[in-house]
Amino acid sequence: MANYIQEIRGLVGHRPLILNAAGAILVNDRQEVLLNLRTDTHNWSLPGGYLEYGETFDQACVREYKEDAGIDVEIVQPLGLFDQGFTTYPNGDETQVISRLYLVKQVGGHTLREETDETLDLKYFPFDNLPPLLNQQTADMLAAGRDYFAQK
Repeated sequence: MANYIQEIRGLVGHRPLILNAAGAILVNDRQEVLLNLRTDTHNWSLPGGYLEYGETFDQACVREYKEDAGIDVEIVQPLGLFDQGFTTYPNGDETQVISRLYLVKQVGGHTLREETDETLDLKYFPFDNLPPLLNQQTADMLAAGRDYFAQK
């Protein structure tokens, strides 16, 4: 069922919703993490997004990574579940997002070179020098990624 969230928003308007999402950490050879500059909020987040109806977290992660970054990924392992992602979007939509975070590796595709309806830019950043982020949940997920690589 494509555009499930748009259909729900058409019924409930801007009222707070609890939504499920999947995101992923992809690092380059310098252990920098790929982030995307969002079109809706003009700040940075991990490539990822909301599950469509009937989709698994794993499936959403792979699909969203391709949509947001142009990269085909394979899941290496889950890194955590984050349930305190509160965001009010510029259009007034309010959400609490339950996000499954993964570590992924690139298996194909290439980083988008042009803007899309969801991504203005893509860049790799050191975990200790991050740009302005979407919300606290994004910061928490990046901290989990940083801690994962610090233990390796």
